[in-house]
Amino acid sequence: MTTTIEPAVFTEDPFDEAALKDPYPFLQRLREAGPVSYLEATGSYAIVGYDEGYEVLMDFETFISSGGLGPHDIRKDEAWRPPSILESDPPIHTVMRRALTGVINPSTVRALREPFTAPAVEIVNDLTQFDRFDAVTDLAEKYPIRVFPDAVGLPQEGREHLLPYGNMVFNAFGPENYIYQQAFAEGDAHSAAVMKLCQRESLDDSGFGAKIYERINDGLITEEQAALLVRALLSAGVDTTIFGIGNTLSVLARYPEAWQRLRENPSMAKFAIDEALRVESPFQKFHRTVATATTLGGVDLPEGAKVLVFVGAANRDPAKWGDDAAEFSLDRSSSGHVAFGMGLHQCVGQPIARLEMEIVLQQLLEKFETLELADEPVPFIHNVLRGFESVPLKVSPKR
Repeated sequence: MTTTIEPAVFTEDPFDEAALKDPYPFLQRLREAGPVSYLEATGSYAIVGYDEGYEVLMDFETFISSGGLGPHDIRKDEAWRPPSILESDPPIHTVMRRALTGVINPSTVRALREPFTAPAVEIVNDLTQFDRFDAVTDLAEKYPIRVFPDAVGLPQEGREHLLPYGNMVFNAFGPENYIYQQAFAEGDAHSAAVMKLCQRESLDDSGFGAKIYERINDGLITEEQAALLVRALLSAGVDTTIFGIGNTLSVLARYPEAWQRLRENPSMAKFAIDEALRVESPFQKFHRTVATATTLGGVDLPEGAKVLVFVGAANRDPAKWGDDAAEFSLDRSSSGHVAFGMGLHQCVGQPIARLEMEIVLQQLLEKFETLELADEPVPFIHNVLRGFESVPLKVSPKR
């Protein structure tokens, strides 16, 4: 007979501004309450242990996504938009994911390397004129918004709505606080514009968007599902990549010796990116809904309960990553980190994000001998994402 325990009641609010600006002291206190605890402020259960978080991610039948990734159960409370692939379970999810994996796969991603490289070369070359630049505003915000919409097949007109729309999507995974309200200030306009971009007539004939619509002819998905899949690509394929590039550079700028090792061995760039994603995960937390009463980490979870999975905590769990889990190390194997999720809902577009990050990092390693922080990064206040408004860098271009 399994012995269960009463969860510790944690009184701090995970969506308090101080916790969003710098989540790690908060997450350490939350970890001390146990791998599973009860969040009084949100009425949900906090999951901070790697093993427990991994179990939630893998057990899609017990911890379902169709209840929404936010604090409200969208099966009972109507969502602000039609549910996406992120907010679905089998069999609907199975069909939609099959359609996406038929479009985004190793061969189609490999084909992006050449068209994705030229813009990175251009942007980074421009930066070599300076001994200081901002990793976010001068690089991370410019590159993905240029290459990814091209890959999807979007027209130029309307792209300005992608970033504010993505900000809405991810902030909706948190409470309807002032951050949410700011994100949704012009929500109707952004939603309408993005849905227009997702229609077949708005897309060119060669991008991922058109290939998704071709799956209608296969009888795999409906036209409505095709539009939702294009929308899912657009909402998830820009913001998190921008944060991923900015976060990676914010980490590397604190470890100049790692930068030198990477310059000597650029083939390690992929490993450096994984370790940076682990230690400074762009996606910090999201909810799942308990479909049937279960026990996790020794704590009984009732049917219908919301669990809040802290990806940023799981990726820094000393029980998984060692006592130096909060530190960046090129000698660590980061395989198994959950920055892109895991299991059924693991991010389909992650190979594209990885490719973009790798290309940018390779260009920077080629062009800059040193890279350090010129000042402390300015955090971007967001309900669930971790990133920066500004990461000021001091560099020495290769001469």
